[in-house]
Amino acid sequence: MIKTLLNEVKEYKKDSILSPVYVSIEAILEVIIPFLMAILVDNGIEKGDMSSIWFYGFLMLVAAFVSLWAGAKSGKHAAIASSGFAKNLRKAEYRNIQNFSFSNIDAYSTSGLITRMMTDVTNIQNAYQMIIRICVRAPLMLIASLIMAFIINKEMALIFVAAVLVLGVVLFGIIFIVSPIFSRLFSRYDFLNASIQENILGIRVVKSFVRKDHEIEKFRKESETIFSIQGKAEKILVFNSPVMQLCMYGTILLISWLGAHQIVASNMTTGELMSLFTYTTSILMSLMMMSMVFVMVTMSIASGRRIAEVLNQESDLTSPENGIQTVENGTIDFEDVSFHYGNDEDILSHIDLHIPSGSTLGILGSTGSSKSSLVQLIPRLYDVTQGSVKVAGIDVRDYDLKVLRDNVAMVLQKNVLFSGTIKENMRWGNPNASDEEIMEACKLAQADEFIQLMPNKYDTYIEQGGSNVSGGQRQRLCIARALLKSPKILILDDSTSAVDTKTDALIRQAFLEKIPHTTRIIISQRVSSIQDADQILVLDDGKISGLGSHEELLKSNVMYKETYEAQNNGGDFDEQ
Repeated sequence: MIKTLLNEVKEYKKDSILSPVYVSIEAILEVIIPFLMAILVDNGIEKGDMSSIWFYGFLMLVAAFVSLWAGAKSGKHAAIASSGFAKNLRKAEYRNIQNFSFSNIDAYSTSGLITRMMTDVTNIQNAYQMIIRICVRAPLMLIASLIMAFIINKEMALIFVAAVLVLGVVLFGIIFIVSPIFSRLFSRYDFLNASIQENILGIRVVKSFVRKDHEIEKFRKESETIFSIQGKAEKILVFNSPVMQLCMYGTILLISWLGAHQIVASNMTTGELMSLFTYTTSILMSLMMMSMVFVMVTMSIASGRRIAEVLNQESDLTSPENGIQTVENGTIDFEDVSFHYGNDEDILSHIDLHIPSGSTLGILGSTGSSKSSLVQLIPRLYDVTQGSVKVAGIDVRDYDLKVLRDNVAMVLQKNVLFSGTIKENMRWGNPNASDEEIMEACKLAQADEFIQLMPNKYDTYIEQGGSNVSGGQRQRLCIARALLKSPKILILDDSTSAVDTKTDALIRQAFLEKIPHTTRIIISQRVSSIQDADQILVLDDGKISGLGSHEELLKSNVMYKETYEAQNNGGDFDEQ
C-alpha cells in the first residue's frame, strides 16, 4: 500500500525532502534556545555581566529568527508537497478508473469511487503533510530535549522518561482500539454518498411519488450511523488530552519540588531549572503532536488501503501487444459463445451467429434474455467466457482495444449526455467534426428538426445528464453522436424506445440510405423497429430461440409470432 501511494509523489519529491530538512533546523534551534537562556541567567543576570547578557541574548534572537524562517519554509514546502501528492493521487485514480472494464466497474459503487477520490485522498493529504513536518519535528524535539535534560540533570531527566513511557502506552492503546472503527466509518461514508447521489439523480421521481419524507428519513438514519461510529471513536480519542495534561502538570510539579531541593542543595542553578521547565513543555508538546499524527495516520491507513485498492486494480480487458490496427469491415461472427458474470451461471449459452458486413440484424427477446450482454461482447466491454467473437474474421481480443472501439459505435440503453453545448456533446463521437458533419449526423438521427427550434440551436447548453431535453430527444442526440464516429458497426441497444414509430422508421430509412456499408444491430422491444432487418435474432433465456427474416419467424417461432400479434392488436399505441 505505502509503495503504491508513494509512487504518486513524483515531481514533489524535492518539496517532500526540503520540508523535513527545514523543520529539523527549526526544531534544533528551538531546543538550543532554552540552553542559551540558562547560560544567560546563570552567567549574565545572576552575575550582573552585561556583556554575557548582550552576547547570549543576541544568539537567542538570531536562533529565534532563523527558527522562524526555517519553520515558514518547512510549512511552505509541506503544503506544496501534500497538495501535489493529493493531486497526483486523484489523477492516478481517475486515470485508472477510465481504464476499468465493465466488470471492474461492477466491483465498485459510484459513490464509493467518489469517496475514495475525495474524502480518502484528503485524509492522505493531511496525514502526509503531518508526516513530513510534524512527524519529523516532534520526535526530533523529543529526543533533543531529553538529551539536553540529561546534560543538565540526569536524575530530573528520568521524570521525563517515565512520562514518555506512560503517554506512549496510552497513545498506542488508543490507536489500536480506534483503527478498526475508522475503517467502518469510511465504508459508511460510501453508503451516505450513495444515498445522496441516488436522491439527487432521481429527484423528479422522488417528488412525483411524494417520497421526500422517506428520503429524508433514510438520509437521517445513515447520518446518525456515521455520527454514532464517529462518536464512538471520539469517546476513545478524548482520553488523549486528559492523560496528556496529567503527565504534563504532574511532571511540572515533580520538577518544581525536586528542583527546589536541588537548588537548596546547590546541585542545580536557577537557569538550569528554568531550562528544564521549558524542556518539560517541549517534550510533552512533542508527545501531543505525535499523538495527533498517530490519530491522523490511523484514519489515513484505512483511506490509503481504499485508494491503493483502486490504483492496483488492473483492468481484466487489455489491448494485446502489437494489436491489429485496422478493422477491414463490419462482418461479425459469434462462434460457440458462452458468457457469465463472475462465477454465476452462463447467461449466454452456445451462441453461433453470422452477421454479414453492411447488413441489419434485429434482436428481440423478453426482459432478462441477455440481449445487451450479447452485443456488449462485440466492442469487448466484456470478454467471452467460452468461444470467440470475431469482427472481419479476426477475434476481437486480437485487436488494439482503442481501434476496435473506434470502429464499433454503441448507443446504450441508458442514454447519457454531458454538461455542455450540443456541439460539444456531438464531438465526443469525433473531436474534429465540422459543424456541417455534426448537422448531417443529427439529420440522420432525426435530431436536427428539434435542434433548429431551440433558442441557440447547436449551441444550446445541455444540462448534466441531458435533463433539459426529453427522453426521445436525448436518444436521437446519442445516436447522432455515435454516427459521427463513422463506425464499421453501429449498435442500438433499445435506443429508439422513447421515439414514436414514425421517427423510428425515418431513422432506419436514413441508415439504409446514408450508411449502407455499416453493419447495424438494433435491439428493440417493438417488432415494427426490426421487421425490415435482413435477419432477426430471437433470444430466450440466453439461447437462440429463432433466427431468420420477419416472414420466416412468423411461421416458425412462437415467441416472435405472439409478440407481433400482441403489438399489432393494440399493444403498440405509438403514432404510425
